[in-house]
Amino acid sequence: MVAGLMADWRERKKALTRQRLQEQALRLFVEHGYEATTVARIAAAAGVSHMTFFRYFPTKEDVVLSDSYDPLLVAAIRARPATEGPVTRIHGAVRDGLGVIYAADRDALLERVRLALRTPALRARLWENQFATRDLLAEAVSEGAPTFGTRVLASVCLAALTSALEEWVADDGAAELPDLIDDAFRALADGRST
Repeated sequence: MVAGLMADWRERKKALTRQRLQEQALRLFVEHGYEATTVARIAAAAGVSHMTFFRYFPTKEDVVLSDSYDPLLVAAIRARPATEGPVTRIHGAVRDGLGVIYAADRDALLERVRLALRTPALRARLWENQFATRDLLAEAVSEGAPTFGTRVLASVCLAALTSALEEWVADDGAAELPDLIDDAFRALADGRST
């Protein structure tokens, strides 16, 4: 029992350190700019060594782009009724999953998305991450191995989500992100612009 409690404590401590690093990084990026902020400065602000930073994030880009959203989306897709079509399942999972994150910390989410979309080094990594996310979504809606068709549908859904996020950032968060996500998927379903 003691070993289990210690393991739980260590996991909570790791999660808090990871969160603190991300919060301090975001704060410093906003205050000083992404390029001007060093890993050493982020680590110092979080109260850890730069080596500890690298135990949690392999690169500076990862402190912004690394999250636990993909596994949450996959679980949410799999929890939806199998009778729903793939696009409907992905839309529902994205709306509900991001809705929880949005409700908990809207401003931090907006800042992270803004930073990811407007920083060239992060945009390049974001594009790479899209392929992994697409494959996870395709696998989640497939009844077996993902097919070309499920990968196409997952790609289209990611494009809809990305468009909603881009609109949200361009409008400086004035619109509600869940509404923009619904609008993007509605445009996708209707096959015409809104």
